[in-house]
This record gives sequence, C-alpha cells and structure tokens, in this order.
Amino acid sequence: MAKMQTKPSGSSAYDMLLDAIDCGDLAPGSRLREVEIADRFGISRTPVREALKRLEQQGLVTHEPHHGAVVTVLDYREIGELYLVREVMEGTAARLAALHATDVEINVLREMVDADRAFVDNPGQLMRRNKLFHRQIHLLARNRFLDDLLENMRVSLVLLAGTTLAIPNRGDQSLDEHQAIVDAIARRDPDQAEKAARAHINSAYRARIRLQAELES
Repeated sequence: MAKMQTKPSGSSAYDMLLDAIDCGDLAPGSRLREVEIADRFGISRTPVREALKRLEQQGLVTHEPHHGAVVTVLDYREIGELYLVREVMEGTAARLAALHATDVEINVLREMVDADRAFVDNPGQLMRRNKLFHRQIHLLARNRFLDDLLENMRVSLVLLAGTTLAIPNRGDQSLDEHQAIVDAIARRDPDQAEKAARAHINSAYRARIRLQAELES
C-alpha cells in the first residue's frame, strides 16, 4: 500500500522559518514574502501564512510600511532588556539545578564542558553546543513554569544577529564560565551557582554590545 503524503502544517512551516532565522539564513530585517518562502520550502502559501502569523504574535516578525513582513530587528534598548531577563532566569535555573541535580547529571555537565573545548575555534558549532549546555541546566532545575519562560526567551534570542562566540577569546572565556557554574552546582551551592550563571550572562551581554557595534559600523 502506498504511503499517504501529508500536507505541511503551519507548525512545520513555523519550525522551518524559526530555524532559518536562528541559523542566520533569514537575518533581522529580512523581508518575508509568502510566495518566496513557499517556494523556498516547497510548501503552499497557507501554512506559510499561519507560520508568519504565529511568529508575529511572538514578536519575531514585524510589519513595516511599504515593506510588509520582516524579521524583527531588536534595538539597543530591547537587547539590554532581553539580557536582563535572561540573567535573572538563567541564574534561577542554575540555583535550582544546584538543589536538584543528581551526581550522574552533574557528571554529564562536566563532560559537556570538556567536550566543548574542542570547538573553541568553530563559533557556529560552539554556539549550538552552548545551547545544549544551557538547555541541560534548564532540565536540571526541574521547574516546568520556569522551563516555559526559558523556552519563550529562547525563541526571542534567535533575533540576535551573529554569535558572540566568534569574538576572539570569547569561546574560551565562555567555557571557563560554564565550568564555574558546574563547579558550584557540584558543590550544591545554590547561591554561588546563581552568581556564576548571572556573571556568565552579564559577560555575554558585554560581548553582545561589542558585536553589535561591529555589525553596525
């Protein structure tokens, strides 16, 4: 019996568009024409329209006069607001991980940091592994309400152009900061774990300001 072909849903179109924004194929400010996107992904315009509507509700797509739908561009103030919220939530996740993580889970974090050091000269790959590291800490926090908030923030983070890990020495510095977070979690020290995580995000924010200045120069 032949397999039935399923039509692409708005959800799958959303995932494809979100991935394209996340990896930089659709940079902030890029125009989003339904026909071009449908041709690009080989799907009809209906799921594309649904996906664009969902992205607009999340603030990832903006309608501009005479341009139509574009990938949202965050201004300097909005970037600062995003990192402020991220610092608080990542700090809270690390604090909870220090209280709830098992020895096995802590060893996994250690192994992730050790393995990531092989990618300090590959910013793109290190960026992907960085997301996995933070996602692991979110899981160890064991708080579904915080996890929902972190997931919403993760979606917003795709609007940040480029990666700060491409800045010279930032890769090594970031991994040292990850190590400090893991060490505090391993000591079951929630105060220090939160402090280390907040310092890490604050350092990433400073790097982002530098990168933003370079992108705009």
